[in-house]
Amino acid sequence: MREAFFGTLEEIAAIDRRVCLVVGDLGFGVVERFARRFPDRFVNVGVAEQNMTAIATGLALNGKVVFTYSIGNFATLRCLEQIRNDVCHHDANVKIVAVGGGFAYGALGATHHATEDLAIMRALPGMTVVAPGDPWEVVRATRAIAARTGPCYLRLGRVGEPIVHQPTQDFTIGRAIRVREGRHVTLISTGSLLGTAVAVADRLRATGVEVRVVSMHTIKPLDIEEICAAARETGGIVSIEEHGVLGGLGGAIAEVLAEATDLKVPFKRCGVAAEFPTTAGSQDYMRALCGLSEAALVRTLEAFL
Repeated sequence: MREAFFGTLEEIAAIDRRVCLVVGDLGFGVVERFARRFPDRFVNVGVAEQNMTAIATGLALNGKVVFTYSIGNFATLRCLEQIRNDVCHHDANVKIVAVGGGFAYGALGATHHATEDLAIMRALPGMTVVAPGDPWEVVRATRAIAARTGPCYLRLGRVGEPIVHQPTQDFTIGRAIRVREGRHVTLISTGSLLGTAVAVADRLRATGVEVRVVSMHTIKPLDIEEICAAARETGGIVSIEEHGVLGGLGGAIAEVLAEATDLKVPFKRCGVAAEFPTTAGSQDYMRALCGLSEAALVRTLEAFL
C-alpha cells in the first residue's frame, strides 16, 4: 500500500504544482524520490507532528494541496489538537496520510498500534475518512482525496497486502464495493483485512455458506445504502476491522442499524477489544490474538450463523 500511495502521489504532483508533502522524519526508502523530484514542495519537519500539521495548514490556506505523512498513531493522535483546531476548523485542504494502520507495527508495542484512529478521525467535523483495502483501492483513493476539497484522512496498511479488485471496477468516495455476492450473511470490511475477508468467504462457500463481502473503504461519508441492502437481503451482518470495536466501522454500522426503524438484522462487530494489549508481536500474531485471523473469523461466522 505504501508504494502504491507514493507512486500515485508523484503522478499527481507532476501534474498539479499545488501538491506538497510534509513528513515527520520517517518514510526513508519511499519519500526520497518525491523529495528529489519536487524539492521545493517537500518539507521534513523532524519528529514534530504538531508542527507538521500546523505547517501543512498554513500551506493549504495559501492555496496548496498538502499531504502529511507519518506512522498511524503519530499522524493522528500526537497532533490531534492541531488537526481539530487548525485543519478542520479552517476546512483546510490537508490530506493526513497514516501508514501502518492497526497492527502493521505490532512488534513495537501499544505505542505504535493504530487502533483508535478511525473512531477519532470520523468524529471530527468536516473530515473525510478513507481506509483502502488493497493497493488498487489505494491508488484510486489517493487520486480521489487529492481532488476533494477539505480535510481528508487516508489510512494505509504497510506492505504485502494482496490485490483483491478487478481493474474494471469503479471507485468513488462514500460508495462501498461489493466484492463477493452471497445471501446468508454479509461480511463488511475496512482497511487491510479485505484480503482476509475474501479468504473467509471462499472457505465458507466450500461448505455451502454464501457470504457477501463488502469493502467499506470509506468510513465517512458512510455508504448507508449498502448497509441497508445487506440488512434487507442477507441473514446478518458482521463487520471486521483492524481497529477497536468502539467507534470505528462497527460503531458506524451500528448507528445506521439503530436508526433504521424498518430494519432488524443480527449484527456482530469483530475488532480489537477496548483495552491495551499486554503483549506485542507481528501483525499476524496480533490479529490472531484479537480474533482477526482467517481461521478465527471462520469460527466466528460459523457460530454467528
